[in-house]
Amino acid sequence: MASKLAGQAWRGHLAKCLTMALEVLLACRALNLGRSWWPIASQVATLANFYLTTWEEFHTGTLYLGYFSGPVEGIILVVGLYIITGIFGTSTWDRPIADFIPAVLGVRSIIGELPLNDAFMVLGGVGLVGNIVASYRNVLKSCRKNNESALTPLVRLIPFVVSTVLHLLWLAAPLAPSAHLTSNPVSPVDSTVDPHKGFTTVQVAPGKDLLLHTAAFVPFLCMWGLHFAHQVGRMILAHVTHQPFPMFNAGWIWAAVSLVDAWSWKLFGRAPILHSNPLLFILISLGASFLAYGRFCTAVINDITNYLGIACFTVRKKDEHGEWKDAVKKEE
Repeated sequence: MASKLAGQAWRGHLAKCLTMALEVLLACRALNLGRSWWPIASQVATLANFYLTTWEEFHTGTLYLGYFSGPVEGIILVVGLYIITGIFGTSTWDRPIADFIPAVLGVRSIIGELPLNDAFMVLGGVGLVGNIVASYRNVLKSCRKNNESALTPLVRLIPFVVSTVLHLLWLAAPLAPSAHLTSNPVSPVDSTVDPHKGFTTVQVAPGKDLLLHTAAFVPFLCMWGLHFAHQVGRMILAHVTHQPFPMFNAGWIWAAVSLVDAWSWKLFGRAPILHSNPLLFILISLGASFLAYGRFCTAVINDITNYLGIACFTVRKKDEHGEWKDAVKKEE
């Protein structure tokens, strides 16, 4: 049991949540989507799929693979995406999907100039909806079988919604005062917020003053993945140990304080304090998230291994009194 839980905590959730964040970046770059809201939508979709799978297992006791499973169909789809991008280049995905369909079918009049990359994201959204329906159907079946309320599982989706809303609002924070927005930025370099420049000199285009458009974008997604790993890890722990479902996560406090500070220009009419250097603060947040999650995993592993008298990272044996001790490396 200890090795199973340790594997779920370290290899399973930490690795998956981090690789999901990185895979979102790689796939969106291959699709030529750039630093936009599409990668964020993709991040939300992948995390939602993971949360729903764990939520479903918590209520049914069975780990199901959805109709569109990330580790199976998702990987195959992404590999195909990389192959096509490697052969034809990223600009291929900007072409309208109607260019690849015979004109006689009249598809262009229906979908217009919808590009391939946007269509790809819509396809992923359809797959997510299918998984949501399948997961809830399995949970509903289990609730009816055990004579439990069908509303309780839905309430337990609230933690994911809260976490997602907090991170989206944080990412959408305008980091430049309205007086510094201009439709004619001095240069393309100044069309997005540069965390190394003072706010008094930044001239940005409207809509480009968000945290989303800073160099903190990549570490922010990794930090979000770690917050999510902690949240899902606690759900798995509650499931294995038959504890109450975790409805609150302390990481929300950090996120809430951070987003209020990030919105300082709009809320208080002054420059942010924590986000005076957005990149530095997000890197600090990333480090804090890693330490918090590492502490959680270490505490869980130590509690279980100490209770069972075994070790996760060392070898132990019983002494003459029957007590578990660290094994000596070499007999004297």
